[in-house]
Amino acid sequence: MISVAMGITFSDITSSAPLVSLVLFSLLTLFVESLGKDKPVLSYWVSLLGVAVSLVLSFGHLGTGTPVFGGMLLQGGFAGYCNIVFLTSALLTILLSRGYLERMESHRGEFYILILFSTTGMMLMAGALNLITVFLGIELMSVSLYVLAGFMRKKVRSNESALKYFLLGAFATGFLLYGIALIYGTSGTTDLVAIRRLFPQLSHNPIFLVGCGMLVVAFSFKIAAVPFHMWAPDVYEGAPTTVSGFMSTGAKAAAFATFLLVFVRVFDIAGSSLSQVIAVIAAASMIVGNITAVAQNNIKRMLEYSSIAHAGYMLSGIAAANVEGETGILFYLLAYTFVNVGAFGIVSMMERQDDKNLSFDDYAGLSARRPMLALLMSIFMFSLAGIPPFAGFFGKYYVFLAAVKANMTWLAILGVLTSLVSVYYYLRLVVLMYFREGDADLEKPAPLESMIALAVAAAFIVVLGLYPSLMVV
Repeated sequence: MISVAMGITFSDITSSAPLVSLVLFSLLTLFVESLGKDKPVLSYWVSLLGVAVSLVLSFGHLGTGTPVFGGMLLQGGFAGYCNIVFLTSALLTILLSRGYLERMESHRGEFYILILFSTTGMMLMAGALNLITVFLGIELMSVSLYVLAGFMRKKVRSNESALKYFLLGAFATGFLLYGIALIYGTSGTTDLVAIRRLFPQLSHNPIFLVGCGMLVVAFSFKIAAVPFHMWAPDVYEGAPTTVSGFMSTGAKAAAFATFLLVFVRVFDIAGSSLSQVIAVIAAASMIVGNITAVAQNNIKRMLEYSSIAHAGYMLSGIAAANVEGETGILFYLLAYTFVNVGAFGIVSMMERQDDKNLSFDDYAGLSARRPMLALLMSIFMFSLAGIPPFAGFFGKYYVFLAAVKANMTWLAILGVLTSLVSVYYYLRLVVLMYFREGDADLEKPAPLESMIALAVAAAFIVVLGLYPSLMVV
């Protein structure tokens, strides 16, 4: 312990400023909450400040990545960009959650503590230079999300959601650990940089390939890709709605960042059997996600099956394993974060006690009573459908282009065809809001901070759609 502590330099701390600041604010929020009960508003503001500070610091760490803490972690560069995605998701989620939790009579300060700690885990995942760091990041994120999924502890469905997520998450963790063990057994190290140097020799070792396959299973579970998706619809439906949005964006972005880091940046799977396996998973996710979403009448379940389909689109970039694929996924993750947090945010505003106002029919006539909400929801639906000039269109374009350049044209064609299917259920909601009569309305006026968060998300979707070159060079 002493030697490890002495190995930490001042440069490590300054280079890790976004991560360190978030950890400190997480502990500060925990301390504030421990001072007494009924202080959720104070915890809300402290956590909001902590995420904002870490987000600002992350913009200053977008240069070349710097290894820190004895080569266990990378800060800046790829990790810095991913941190911005995670923190954006956390910031929007916190802004949208206060009014929602108060309305559901579940506003407690530990909610914000769990959001901060889960975001810390995401940042560890994206910056990992060692498989042990990957494991620590995944577990910190996952344990926090298990609790958040069951945060409304008086609701049976919320408890069921947390239990399912915990049991299946533990199962996926077993695959992750066994995979790490097999990779360590064949390479003699868990250091990703060292494994990258040894990969040409290890790629012919069947035990190493089995270990890699187990990592694919573990990561596929975290992104809810077919056939490891069965937990997701029930968990997302039972979890608090803003938590569902956070899980579908921040947690999924962290898993994709790790997927990219391990299988594209380290293992270089282009043209290998692993690439083909991931391509099959991507195809299955696009097909199952979109076809099943068509049959849903519950908005949250529709968005979750849609999320499975989007995981398939992004996996196309992983399977391609080229520069275009990496660029496309990073752009897609940012755009998808704004879109899905926004969509779940509006659902959380419409939702009432006992899971009411969650069906498609409950949105009929929304444009007549809440024109701004209907407009924002339409923007989010258009972007999810991949209709230009919104950011979702370019996200799909870049990952499909990557698949074509990797000689996986069939995967790109399948992606386009399944995207056409998705247009039906996304536009179905828009038609109900604008062309059907109904009495859709909010139970209470929307909180100002929630409307600001939604407006900012929609603005970024439009800006990134009109000027994708801001993010893609």
